Amino acid sequence: MSTFTIDDIRRIMREAAGEAESVSLDGDIDQVPFTELGYDSLALLELAARVQQEFSVPMPDEAVAQMQTPADAVSYVNHRVASMREVG
Repeated sequence: MSTFTIDDIRRIMREAAGEAESVSLDGDIDQVPFTELGYDSLALLELAARVQQEFSVPMPDEAVAQMQTPADAVSYVNHRVASMREVG
């Protein structure tokens, strides 16, 4: 897998929970808290499940609970991918 990007997270967010009418995911959302983007803990768990399914990167509930922004999620996935490459 190449680098996981904000565009990947944006696409998965839209597929997992949709996009609130009052929020646009097209802008610079990297540091915007998920709550301000209209995503609650259930939506984040769905996002994590989709990342695991699509990219084979486990995202335990504890890790998801620590993620506050899309940048946090991107960083976590890329860190896990790098760790898996080192082991593999």
